Amino acid sequence: MNRPLPTTATGHTGTGDLAVLMRQTAQGDKEAFAALYDALAPLVFGIVVKVVRDRAQSEEVAQEVMIDLWRRAAHYRPDSGTVTTWTATIAHRRAVDRVRSAQAAADRERAQAAREHRTAFDDVAEQVETRLDSEQVRRCLRGLTELQHQAVTLAYYRGLTYREVAETLRTPLPTIKTRMRDGLIRLRDCMGVTT
Repeated sequence: MNRPLPTTATGHTGTGDLAVLMRQTAQGDKEAFAALYDALAPLVFGIVVKVVRDRAQSEEVAQEVMIDLWRRAAHYRPDSGTVTTWTATIAHRRAVDRVRSAQAAADRERAQAAREHRTAFDDVAEQVETRLDSEQVRRCLRGLTELQHQAVTLAYYRGLTYREVAETLRTPLPTIKTRMRDGLIRLRDCMGVTT
């Protein structure tokens, strides 16, 4: 059944007519919704595009608002305001939600990129620092006497105890302890470690 669209003298759908269309839409009248859509879609799109500022996203949000009107038509209460005001409120809220959602997504992406950058930088910096420290340790080890170098290397790189170092090097334990202490002091000084 075709219904003519109620219009005002200016050719636009009137406020009272929109309320009638909304009631009919709430009852599942697709033709009434089509007329409501034609009357309100330009308003909805205008509100949304002012907030969202992206035409493609605005079209998507406007479509969501119009679908929302179809689904929520039964919730409209004339005593709370006009159909136009109710629709404009829904459109504005949807548009703001889209902007907030897009901003939150952009913030998450930036934070993730920053974490990845920082992690990559930290890993590289740590590797460089480790290599520089290792090179400095090797250089400082070369400055030790042969017995100091052997004792420190066996104790700290192979994990031997003082007694095991003494047995491996066939040197008395007190001598190993003295050489290790002297060697560690020289290493500390060479590495620039302050106590």
